[in-house]
Amino acid sequence: MITGTKFRICRRLGPGVFEKCQTPKFAASVARRSRKSDKRPKQPTEFGMQLLEKQKIRFTYGIKERQFSNYVKEATAKGGANAATRLYETIESRLDNVVYRLGLAHTRPLARQMVSHGHFVVNGKKSTVPSHLVKVGDIIKVREGSKGKALFASVAAKAKEYTPPEWLKFDSEKLEAKVAGKSKNSENFLDFSTVLEFYSR
Repeated sequence: MITGTKFRICRRLGPGVFEKCQTPKFAASVARRSRKSDKRPKQPTEFGMQLLEKQKIRFTYGIKERQFSNYVKEATAKGGANAATRLYETIESRLDNVVYRLGLAHTRPLARQMVSHGHFVVNGKKSTVPSHLVKVGDIIKVREGSKGKALFASVAAKAKEYTPPEWLKFDSEKLEAKVAGKSKNSENFLDFSTVLEFYSR
């Protein structure tokens, strides 16, 4: 049931929203539906396109509407042309997203759960808040009491096949990471500028 729900969301917003949709199974389901349907899809309005972009970001990062709107307000408070960049950097700096970007969890929902269960410390203090925003220079570690758990048993082996983004420096042996810079939006799937236009209405 959960897979079916996610598949419906991905057919509406795009396969990049959930990792589960970036599979041959999802591609096959889309192909089957397209063969069965002979209806031409309606052209979305400008408002509709902006709404879809907002929903893409919310579902991709697993953020609730109120929290997301607060991120937008903070990003636009300073004005200027860099609001979209600030919004992206803020969302990327969430602790659950950092855990995901480090390759310690294969999905953001799992990363969020791992943080909630207290498996990580930030600058020496345990954090159970997935939305905690890390800053440049912060040190994120797997809690000593969690290192022996099955969740982290194969991290060193997986690290050989995965490279975290440049703004995160990760020591797979120590299970320790440092925020070395600001994240860069190199993906074309999410349009943060369009989302700001939606909230400026």
